[in-house]
Amino acid sequence: MAAPPRRPLLILLAGLLLVASLATLAEAIYEDQVGLADWHQKYIGKVKQAVYHSQKSGRRRVVVLTEENVISSLDLRSGDIFWRHIIDKNDPLDQLSLSFGKYVLTLSSGGTILRAWNLPDGQMIWETNLQTSTASDPQLHVMPNSKVAKDNLVLVSAGRWIYAVSSIDGSISWEKEFSLDGLEIKQVLQSPENDIVYAVGIAGSSKLALYHLSTKTGEVLKDIQESLPGELSGEIVLGSDDVLVALNKARSSLFLIEFNSGRISYNKVHVSDLVQDLSGTFKLQSVSNGVIALQTPSTVSLLKLKDTDGLEVVQRFDQPAALSDALTIAEKDEAFAVVRHVGSQIEFIVKFTSDVSGEIIREKVIIDQHRGNVEKVFLNSYIRTDKSHGFRALVVMEDHSLLLIQQGEVVWSREDGLASIVDVTTSELPVEKDGVSVADVEHNLFEWLKGHMLKLKGTLMLANADEVAAIQALRLKSSEKNKMTRDHNGFRKLLIVLTKAGKVIALHTGDGRIIWSNLLPSLRASRFGVMPSALRIYQWQVPHHSVMRENPSVLVVGKSGAESSAPGVFSILDSYSGEELNAMRLDHSVVQIIPLTLKDLSEQRLHLIVDSNSNAHLYPKSPDALDVFLNEMPNLYFYSVDILANVIRGYSLQKSCDIEGDEYCFSTKELWSIIFPSDSERIAISETRKMNEVVHTQAKTIGDHDVMYKYLSKNLVFVATVSPKAAGDIGSALPEEASLVAYLIDAVTGRILHRVTHHGAQGPVHAVLSENWVVYHYFNLRAHRFEMAVIEIYDQSRADNKDVMKLILGKHNLSAPITSFARPEVVVKSQSYFFTHSVKAMAVTQTAKGITSKQLLIGTISDQVLALDKRFLDPRRSANPTQQEKEEGIIPLTDSLPIIPQSFVTHSHQVEALRGIVSIPAKLESTTLVFTYGVDLFYTQLAPSRTYDSLTDEFSYALLLITIAVLVAAIIVTWIWSEKKELRDKWSLIGKATCAIINSGHDMKKLARAQMVHMDWLIMCKIYHCSQTLVDCSYCC
Repeated sequence: MAAPPRRPLLILLAGLLLVASLATLAEAIYEDQVGLADWHQKYIGKVKQAVYHSQKSGRRRVVVLTEENVISSLDLRSGDIFWRHIIDKNDPLDQLSLSFGKYVLTLSSGGTILRAWNLPDGQMIWETNLQTSTASDPQLHVMPNSKVAKDNLVLVSAGRWIYAVSSIDGSISWEKEFSLDGLEIKQVLQSPENDIVYAVGIAGSSKLALYHLSTKTGEVLKDIQESLPGELSGEIVLGSDDVLVALNKARSSLFLIEFNSGRISYNKVHVSDLVQDLSGTFKLQSVSNGVIALQTPSTVSLLKLKDTDGLEVVQRFDQPAALSDALTIAEKDEAFAVVRHVGSQIEFIVKFTSDVSGEIIREKVIIDQHRGNVEKVFLNSYIRTDKSHGFRALVVMEDHSLLLIQQGEVVWSREDGLASIVDVTTSELPVEKDGVSVADVEHNLFEWLKGHMLKLKGTLMLANADEVAAIQALRLKSSEKNKMTRDHNGFRKLLIVLTKAGKVIALHTGDGRIIWSNLLPSLRASRFGVMPSALRIYQWQVPHHSVMRENPSVLVVGKSGAESSAPGVFSILDSYSGEELNAMRLDHSVVQIIPLTLKDLSEQRLHLIVDSNSNAHLYPKSPDALDVFLNEMPNLYFYSVDILANVIRGYSLQKSCDIEGDEYCFSTKELWSIIFPSDSERIAISETRKMNEVVHTQAKTIGDHDVMYKYLSKNLVFVATVSPKAAGDIGSALPEEASLVAYLIDAVTGRILHRVTHHGAQGPVHAVLSENWVVYHYFNLRAHRFEMAVIEIYDQSRADNKDVMKLILGKHNLSAPITSFARPEVVVKSQSYFFTHSVKAMAVTQTAKGITSKQLLIGTISDQVLALDKRFLDPRRSANPTQQEKEEGIIPLTDSLPIIPQSFVTHSHQVEALRGIVSIPAKLESTTLVFTYGVDLFYTQLAPSRTYDSLTDEFSYALLLITIAVLVAAIIVTWIWSEKKELRDKWSLIGKATCAIINSGHDMKKLARAQMVHMDWLIMCKIYHCSQTLVDCSYCC
């Protein structure tokens, strides 16, 4: 038999390789195709101080100091961050200034630490430690007089100390401590005429002290003291170069104090004589030389100083307004800005201090009304092309956002309220509608044609800048991850966050963009009055999309004050639009919020609010909710942890309430309490399971095919206590004095299920409780290392269910109800491991069905999130695992937990000032959504056990289809070649047989009849005809 032809097969294989290579080259790699869809957003927080870089050349920038303890340099053109530094909370920033136009100076920790930073890149140049009083209001003053020294001196005052520091190298030129008891320096001034520094302070409540100091040596040239009638509040502002304005303690009078004539003289002015209808609290602000402002929550009055004779009201604004500090324009003139609300707009007004009643600029700017009132203004000037002065203003809004206003419009804005998130919840997006109208089809067809024309122009490089931007917008819009409808995998959701300012913001998980925002009126803070606080945000109504047409909604709970007895506030918002559906001011306080798993007929979730009188109030207040609650009330218990009193209490609910006529109010009955001795233990942390956690199975099969049953109880509480001396920072106690005790407590009966003591350990303690295990992190003083401990608890009462006959006969107790009142038979396994990093936050991954392996999400001190497999924290790990344990997947025991660089969820990003980690289950069981927040935000998708139930995002469907098509074509071609070869082989075999028969002399007709069963008649006829006509038999064959 002849060998099959090889050349066509080689050609086919070469074609396959060529198609595969072309398909690979043509495959595009997008941002979300690297395995993890994530985004990272940087913020700075609410700005409290800002200084502009006044150099004419170079990049225009502004340096800001924020309430989140951040110092940052921003681009004035776009608001982008050039550089920033997040300072530790234990080192709060107090003051900010510029020196030499190239150094940024910061004063922190109550005036004890002075730092200089390089303006272009933010690198720290030097740091100086100063000795000051502990409770003081520090001041930072950069002396502009360069005649005194080769470099600018920086004056720092705090308490009764004054330091003169060189801005070049941070060396202390001189220091001065005043001997007057109780003195606190309030103002430091430099005389423009001579080298004298004036220091004005208050001793006690009514004594005023004035010191004249030499700028070169710090020597006291003159010391003047004067007692004022009445007590001062400590609020002092500079009225002019030689006049101070002080407010008395009763906040009813102003003292005008003159100090330049070598003595102290004063004049008293009643506030009521200036502003007759003044109500509520107010504050003073120094605007410029000779002008001060008296601000209330709703009005601003500009006061002109008439030497020490008195003050006169120059102008009054009856709307909420904010004023900037004075900005020097000419040698003898200054300008300041007033920004106030006028209807739905804000008005930007610039005035000269020489003519306060006049105006240089008055512009109206349209802004989002959900930003609230203007709180701070920082004015800056620039030179226009016509050599005149133009003005821009950096505006801080009530929602902590930052705006730059110039030429009647908002140049850029920053949503820096997202740097102060206090709570997070999620909401599903709307379901994509199946039916579409003809108009939608026509519109979509037009957009499709328009998009392809733009893409064609972009490919041919004929598109201009606007068209390129339009192409990018179309790509972003067409991206699957950014659609405003839910997907079948459950990746697209809304992250609804609550900020410290009382603003609710919805973020899209696709790219982190803001879908809607709402500054709640009930949580809006008065600048000088009661400060409401936002507490928590919960899912309120989650209707089933196929049954109900209502949109889902969220509940925001807050307090109208800082006291525990302050009345609570409720606000219910639409999850899709942010519209406030209902708002109410509660007639009781909010001490504890208990979300229940119960729902009423309208799918609203039930919540219990416990007030300061230990009464529980049911919400929503509807008959349906009340009926559902009363049916389940005998099975409802809750507990409270009082860290100050060092006690844990458990409660049940009673039908009666002290408030008459309120059927939704229930009294509580204390069932148990655990009082920890304060001289040996202090409560450090308490944790419980997440209410929405899903557990796939109670049984755990181990390597020897035995079964262990998890102790699953939502009433399980983990409590950690530390010794009093170990409650401080690391190193504050000796190993012999420090200890940490971990408890597992049943919240229904107060029974302690397990207790373990770690000697020589101290906090801070971080913990997470999931299923039947708890992991907690602490510091080991004896080993000088951090440790993580794990406790797993199993239900021993179900151990008899391993008997197969009992399972067959139905004599098992797997379906028996579990009650906390029966003493549980539990067995506990525990283990401790060394851990390299300090921890800021801990969480555990959550999936839809609880099948996927768990991972710990650990926020490290480096502001990154580490995903650590729970198998590393298995208490059953041993140094030499058996073969059965290896098959089970138990990892050999090591003393330290591994830190794998590839396990950092945040990759190379840092979530500065990390505070919280949230894990959100997706519909796809293998995947969980992780949201991390601090000053920054970070979001990603995580697959703890890899994506075993779906193809990865980078999978090439095009290459798969091409490969299938090529394989089908190859099969068809190969089949055709095989058929032809088989036919040729048959012809060759038959020809040879016929030739043999002819040569032997047999009759062909008889042979044909004999072979009719096996041979085709036509073939035999052709062979017979060939043998009769051709003499040469070999040719015929």
